[in-house]
Amino acid sequence: MLQQLSPRNVFAGLALIALCMMTYALYSQYYLDFEPCPLCMTQRLFLCLFGALAFLASLQNPGITGRRIYSGLMLLSMSGGIWVAGRHVWLQHLPADQVPGCGPSFEYVIDAFPFSEALHFLLWGDGNCANIDWTFLSFSMPEWVLACFIGFTFITLWQFFRHDPA
Repeated sequence: MLQQLSPRNVFAGLALIALCMMTYALYSQYYLDFEPCPLCMTQRLFLCLFGALAFLASLQNPGITGRRIYSGLMLLSMSGGIWVAGRHVWLQHLPADQVPGCGPSFEYVIDAFPFSEALHFLLWGDGNCANIDWTFLSFSMPEWVLACFIGFTFITLWQFFRHDPA
């Protein structure tokens, strides 16, 4: 059954899921008033990169070599996303006395600090990242994002290694 799915449709489905995830992230920020932390913003960047690559792959409908190139780039994106989401989950599970202090806002860091310091802030997070404002089935948003990123990774690996139907 899985072999009946064309690579183009799989890439399109991944792009659609990434778009839905990003839409919900923006909805939760602008309508539910959840302020995204630096790690949230970084996860969004990796998600957008992944979704854009999947969308481009679905438009181009590449052969096996192109599919592997797109899949490889998507896997790199998901590796970064998994690392950042994993760090976010780790920060949320630290004891209260071990949570790092809260830092300045994301916008301030981007405007006021050199790129290397801003990048460090985006990848390591701060005390704001340890807050849990939302749960579904007792899992926080970063835990759900981590699970989705891992799922994306498995699907992308399947795309990378699958053989064209005969």
